[in-house]
Amino acid sequence: MATAITYPVASKRVAGEGDSGVPLRRDDPKTVGGYKVVDRLGAGGMGTVYRARSRSGREVAVKVVHPQYVEDPVFRTRFRQEIDAVRKVSGAFTAPVVDADPDAERPWMATQYVPAPSLADRIKSDGPLSGPALRGLALGLVEALKDIHRAGVVHRDLKPGNVLMAQDGPRVIDFGISRATENQTLTETGHMIGTPPFMSPEQLMDARSVGPASDVFSLGALLTYAATGRGPFDADSPYLTAYRVINEEPALEHLPSALRRTLSRCLAKSADERPGLDDLLKDFEAVLPEEKPEDSATMTLRRPDPGADPTPSAAPPAVPSQRRRRRLLALAGTAAVLAVALTVSFVIGLPEGRGGTDPDDSPSTTRGSRWAAVPTGWKPWNTTVRAPAESGVTGAQKSVGETGTPSCALDGDALYCTGTGVLPVPVQ
Repeated sequence: MATAITYPVASKRVAGEGDSGVPLRRDDPKTVGGYKVVDRLGAGGMGTVYRARSRSGREVAVKVVHPQYVEDPVFRTRFRQEIDAVRKVSGAFTAPVVDADPDAERPWMATQYVPAPSLADRIKSDGPLSGPALRGLALGLVEALKDIHRAGVVHRDLKPGNVLMAQDGPRVIDFGISRATENQTLTETGHMIGTPPFMSPEQLMDARSVGPASDVFSLGALLTYAATGRGPFDADSPYLTAYRVINEEPALEHLPSALRRTLSRCLAKSADERPGLDDLLKDFEAVLPEEKPEDSATMTLRRPDPGADPTPSAAPPAVPSQRRRRRLLALAGTAAVLAVALTVSFVIGLPEGRGGTDPDDSPSTTRGSRWAAVPTGWKPWNTTVRAPAESGVTGAQKSVGETGTPSCALDGDALYCTGTGVLPVPVQ
């Protein structure tokens, strides 16, 4: 029996933020399972995907099986399998199932709506990935496959149209042809479903032998496409592409040498020769660059070069630390209080018995005296805070202490001054 290869439409696109998808067609449903259909997101080999809203306003992506498959028991079984597969895998790496009805007249499944473009759309609009973007994709997909395989599921159709580029990392969608590793009964002779540029050799030759290593092969092909914009086995027809997957070496010449070695291992013809996912994590961390220092949000501080010019270059002042800032505020407050107290002591005069500014008094000139005479002709200056003086100076307020102005008192050898909002401070 001749082998029939179904080549699904590549668009499983989920609209990005601000996009409205594709307008609905006349034959599209208005509601599905109680969800109001808003627009069309894309179509695949098994069904059409719509953006819809629940009664509460929650947005979901609803996949509805194509009409020509609703009477096919194999497709209904495959659809049930897809629902079970997605439910087994963590929502951190997929769009989790919200609701489903595989027994409806037209079976459907609602998953979380992820406002992100597919990798295929991203490459088409912005070109190949490199640097930290490629690193994030590679490591994110390895983590996703680890979670998928841990759930006992093989995806079997990992391709750019089935990877959403969400802000928190890639999401793998469309488990329509996935299979639980213990289930060997669904695939029929003569019917192989997949996307040839990203299918493993065993998928094309013996689909019943497909295991987790097949997803590793697809990962290698997908990352080659992400880094170069071309798949490693691209050809003019899916049949020629399938031939190259089975018989020819991958085209990896445009990749950096270190990444080329890792992806070449992923694309080994024999499943036993492909690396495990734990090894791939280490390899990708080693060969794919992180953010450059100048792109980082933090700045690396370095010790000064002993041989450098000691003259500091012009630079913006450094921001003081929190602890230093608190000390500066405390010192500034203390200095302000002392300035007020000293001003008051000159304006209202010194306490009786401690020396004064009366010209008839003999000023003390003893060395070390705290009450040295002020210079001849000195007059205190002050002005009101309500309005500037028109000319000259104004006098100090007569009342002291009860109207909010500072007041002072002696206690032993210390003079204490206080006022509104100012704690008593000794003035030596």
